[in-house]
Amino acid sequence: MAEVRIDKYLWAIRVYKTRADATDACKGNKVHINGGDAKPSKSVKPGDVITVRKNEVTFTFRVINTIEKRIGAKLVPEYAENITPQEELEKLRRPIETFFLKRERGTGRPTKKERREMDDLWDRYFFDSEDVYGEEDDEEEDY
Repeated sequence: MAEVRIDKYLWAIRVYKTRADATDACKGNKVHINGGDAKPSKSVKPGDVITVRKNEVTFTFRVINTIEKRIGAKLVPEYAENITPQEELEKLRRPIETFFLKRERGTGRPTKKERREMDDLWDRYFFDSEDVYGEEDDEEEDY
């Protein structure tokens, strides 16, 4: 097999748990092939370099062989070489940053609106870390 879809390949080599997750990552601009954007239907072939951003870490893989069926973790090195730089792997060892949302005593439970705002903050912090640290969200919100 010479070429295979990127979403199917990432699922097969166990980068993503489901093919839908791999497709969403491609659509969300979190996957690149040889430095260019990768739509879910883009084909990969042996020798291509794939970069995948998951949370704060950008993983890099070199395609050795293509595959369409999901394989066991022990067989992955036959199909993909993990060439992620060491400084990216160090990010996995860092302690997870936490934050605490303080509410004044006696204010009761959060309203639906406050709950949505807290959930949005939580999602942006853990899933879109660029929004938290980037210039796009310079506003501070009071919770």
